[in-house]
Amino acid sequence: MPGGVVHKLPEDLRTALLANDLVLAAWNDISPLARNEFICWVQDAKQDTTRERRIRRTQEELEEGKRRPCCWPGCKHRERNG
Repeated sequence: MPGGVVHKLPEDLRTALLANDLVLAAWNDISPLARNEFICWVQDAKQDTTRERRIRRTQEELEEGKRRPCCWPGCKHRERNG
């Protein structure tokens, strides 16, 4: 299962994506950069409850056809060009 540009797919997020065929199809349809944004957003959570909520929101947002995490300024680990 593909990860992101900078981040590898964590096991808990991978399990959540595999649990729903529609979510998995959406995940496979978005770009590596978009996958990277979702992964970074999940991994950036400071508390376990926040991480779990972000994983659920990732599933919901992918089901809704969103291609990036809502209200996320972007991965701070990726090199910026320009």
